[in-house]
Amino acid sequence: MLRKLFLIVCLCFAGAARAGIDPALLAPLTGDDPDARVEAIASIGALANEDATRLLTALKNDALYATPDGHLYIVDGDKAYDPASGATGPLPEGLDGLMVNNRLRGAVDDALSALKLFSPDRALRLAAATALQKSVTLAQAPLIEKALAAENDAEIRPMLQLVAATANLQSPDGAKRKAAAEALAASSNANLRPLLQTLQTDDPDEGVRVAAAHTLAALESRLARTEFIGNLFYGISLGSVLLLTALGLAITFGLMGIINMAHGELLMIGAYTTYLCQLAFRRWMPDALDWYLAAALPAAFLVTAAVGVALERTVIRWLYGRPLETLLATWGISLILMQSVRTIFGAQNVEVANPAWMSGGVTVLGSLVLAYNRIAIIVFALLVVTGVWLILNKTRLGLFVRAVMQNRRMAGCVGVSTAKIDMMTFGLGSGIAGLGGVALSQLGNVGPDLGQGYIVDSFMVVVLGGVGQLAGTVIAALGLGEANKFLEPVAGAVLAKIAILVFIIIFIQKRPQGLFAMKGRSAE
Repeated sequence: MLRKLFLIVCLCFAGAARAGIDPALLAPLTGDDPDARVEAIASIGALANEDATRLLTALKNDALYATPDGHLYIVDGDKAYDPASGATGPLPEGLDGLMVNNRLRGAVDDALSALKLFSPDRALRLAAATALQKSVTLAQAPLIEKALAAENDAEIRPMLQLVAATANLQSPDGAKRKAAAEALAASSNANLRPLLQTLQTDDPDEGVRVAAAHTLAALESRLARTEFIGNLFYGISLGSVLLLTALGLAITFGLMGIINMAHGELLMIGAYTTYLCQLAFRRWMPDALDWYLAAALPAAFLVTAAVGVALERTVIRWLYGRPLETLLATWGISLILMQSVRTIFGAQNVEVANPAWMSGGVTVLGSLVLAYNRIAIIVFALLVVTGVWLILNKTRLGLFVRAVMQNRRMAGCVGVSTAKIDMMTFGLGSGIAGLGGVALSQLGNVGPDLGQGYIVDSFMVVVLGGVGQLAGTVIAALGLGEANKFLEPVAGAVLAKIAILVFIIIFIQKRPQGLFAMKGRSAE
């Protein structure tokens, strides 16, 4: 009996403690003064409690109504919730929806986004703080400062400090603007640049102008470093893509001397093989979909290697030593392969989705995002280069390949089947092109014309690096990738390509053998 009485008393006190929202804060919402309504939204949001969230959500969803005497209710079906008293009852007479214009809706969105900073879910608070770094208003400052006082997370708290300072840059108080500008000296947020520039030139307070100038200089320096590191990373990423697309050509053209204009279509076949593996996993093994690349890599290598072997045995074997005929024949083969793919898969691009573990990226230096798929391609390119080097230098096949390419007649005289080695070498180069196609499928959509965009770049990499030189191919691919990424911001994508092409033409005129010249009998 005593226990029941105790529970009843506790419930009574809990009900009495729930007083709802002060009617004085709610009153301006039913008025005609737009400034007062926006200020009321900010004041209600500053409460940072469940009642405030419920009311603002109702206002956003057009579920907030008012009676003729100005009393507000949140309507849910046939029930009406009174935000002032916290009571729920039947619908009152004469309810009319509140008029919500774009300005008021924007104020509600700002308040709701700031209220997420009070969520018990750390991920939600982190996402809210990250979003506020991109866009924050002075009206959100009280909520942000309240959240900052309650935040103990080592990652979120510094972000909130910078967000609060960003909001206070718009304060009418000069001392607050100056303190905010000084606090942002360690920020890497590029969105601050226009606001700091305005303060530097137009603010009436000299102290604010000086602080803004110092912070802007520090920000520009930090952004320049971030941009340099970003260009360096994405240059390596582009170089890795070029390396994967050119590595197979370095074998078929560099070692065998075959001008294979169908090399781009071998990349395309590797990409479509990846697409088929994804479809197979999606249909028969949906739980293991994130691991379709484990099947796509060997499948793409084997399929393109088989296509390469078929080409070498049926067409190319008759054209050794006849470069012009080889060029024309492989160009015709490339057209046949493209049309075959259009017939089978259609002319439209198909999507190859990244596995979950390759989606997203890691943020460094505050704002630079290094994509996981780019990181994976860089690592993959290193593994493929290492594998090719081991095959050519540490295996029996590699010994025979080097022997045949250096002196075919002598290799044949000591019992090496030169025709078989030709077939296997061309198959190896084609299989590596298939691996390049797998990598390309992770960067964009796959279509019949996929390889056409890389064939010229692949030849440039092989020629610049030195025909037949694996190390030269690696250096040339990475060098062209970096040059392209650093030239694009200055000259644009098209002019950057033209400048690189002109450089290669001039370089080859001065040094026809490329970066690394072949030595010994293979150079004869």
